[in-house]
Amino acid sequence: MNKKIWQALCLVCMAVLAAACAHSAHKKTMQNNTNMKTDSNTGYKNVNGIKMYYEMYGDGMPLVLIHGGGSTIRTSFGRTLPLFAQHRKVIAVDLQGNGHTSDRDAPYSFKQDADDVAELLKQLNIQKADFMGFSNGGQTTLQIAMSYPQLTRKIVVASSFTKKEGAQPWFWDFMSKASFKDMPQQYKDEFRSINPDPKALQAMHDKSLHRMQHFTGWADSEIAQIKVPALIMTGDADVAPTAHAVEITQLIKGSKLAVFPGGHGEYLGELVAGKKGSKVPELAAALVEEFLDE
Repeated sequence: MNKKIWQALCLVCMAVLAAACAHSAHKKTMQNNTNMKTDSNTGYKNVNGIKMYYEMYGDGMPLVLIHGGGSTIRTSFGRTLPLFAQHRKVIAVDLQGNGHTSDRDAPYSFKQDADDVAELLKQLNIQKADFMGFSNGGQTTLQIAMSYPQLTRKIVVASSFTKKEGAQPWFWDFMSKASFKDMPQQYKDEFRSINPDPKALQAMHDKSLHRMQHFTGWADSEIAQIKVPALIMTGDADVAPTAHAVEITQLIKGSKLAVFPGGHGEYLGELVAGKKGSKVPELAAALVEEFLDE
């Protein structure tokens, strides 16, 4: 095994042990944390031509949660959001054309998503925040760190990749042939529970697919310009191989790496990949919190 990868994985073991200690200390609190809080502040803001939906929970340093492609707040963070809200102010968003947020007559882009999130936070009077993005949300988080460093304190990038070569070849083969019928039923059901318009669901699918089919990513030199502390998270059977996650940590100076067993989003309890009854999402949340609190 490559020496640098072995060293990185050893650091992961140490980080997981630290997170386990944090989990034990907060176990009593987390046992009462299985449901979403009801005292949330939810609403819409007119942002760059769309009506953007957000939810806020808790108090403390703001943590902005950015969902994955074709997803919503619930499908990506339904398991972990209540855990984070115990110790900080969580701001969760639905991006353009996803969930409650309206669409615009333009394709999806990570640059536009970053601009939308930044404008939303401006309207909410949030001057500095931590950001955590899952999958495509991780790519939006990277773009925020590059475009809005003054807004960014720390970032958590979960199950994402920075360039086409950063994902497994089978992923691109699937994307080249994908159609609406391949979209996970859980995503379809969640979208329909919010917006019953079939045209809106089809548009969301088509724009999400188009963005990935034409993904080019960023040059290594662009990623290396990120100066904020970063935690890179992935599964050992994820869309991006572990070696790419190691590569990102080497590009972003001083960043940390966490590798969990399982596939894309499984360690976060993501709706499609998460395992019922698994305690790993609690461990992952504890690890994220320890990183943010350092």
